[in-house]
Amino acid sequence: MDAIVAALTAGGLVVGDGGAPAKASIPSTGIYAAIYFDPGQSLSESLADQRTDFSLSFQVTCVGPTAEKCRWAAHRARMALYAPLVVAGRSAWRPEELGGPPIQRDDDVSPPLYYLPVQYRLQSTA
Repeated sequence: MDAIVAALTAGGLVVGDGGAPAKASIPSTGIYAAIYFDPGQSLSESLADQRTDFSLSFQVTCVGPTAEKCRWAAHRARMALYAPLVVAGRSAWRPEELGGPPIQRDDDVSPPLYYLPVQYRLQSTA
């Protein structure tokens, strides 16, 4: 999970884990990403039930003050997650993009924000 947050941050996004980042850290552009992780699942690598494989699903919700800036954040997230992640002691596959719903406008905040949730799956082995 730390490797995913680090990759998004290195890709130029301010990231909040489990929600929006702290208000003080949101850049003046209003663009950021909120990441939501599921608990993951350990998987057997063989019939011997050695649980060294791991699968994790997560969602990157890209947020911006305009639809265009929201799409820009989604593109940055895609580019940041394109390369395989480096996790000490593990081999990780490249995160698989699973898609998500279309971009939406949130009129419950002022000024309104646009958001685009994109779901991914990551698998790794020891």
